[in-house]
Amino acid sequence: MPAGNLHVTLAFLGGRPAAELGVVADAVRAAARGAVRPELEVRAYRETRSVGMLVCDDRDGRAGALADDLFGRLEALGVYRREGRPWLPHVTVLRFRARPRLDPPLPELGPFSPSGAAVYLSRLRPSGAQYEILESFALGG
Repeated sequence: MPAGNLHVTLAFLGGRPAAELGVVADAVRAAARGAVRPELEVRAYRETRSVGMLVCDDRDGRAGALADDLFGRLEALGVYRREGRPWLPHVTVLRFRARPRLDPPLPELGPFSPSGAAVYLSRLRPSGAQYEILESFALGG
């Protein structure tokens, strides 16, 4: 993944009508305004059927609190439904068609703290995912 594509996903909405952008952005803005910057740390590499990811520890619980707040706001709008499993803070670093079953060494990043939240438009292309930031907001206002 190019460095500019790296992000921690809070909520994946899938395909949504463009007319919903304003209310979705308002929900992200409100959740970001009320958040305290979380502290994350890479703890493992994991593969699903189509992506490789760096799984993170939510060292202070703040990332989970932000995600939970956002989930509630998006559910109230009728644009999101929580998954049955708990939210997993992670950074997708690789996409593939066939699982490569890698076991890479973990990057020695130490704790890191995302500074903002954004509404992305994601398009999967033959060359990889293309992300466009539609709106972004600082955490804590």
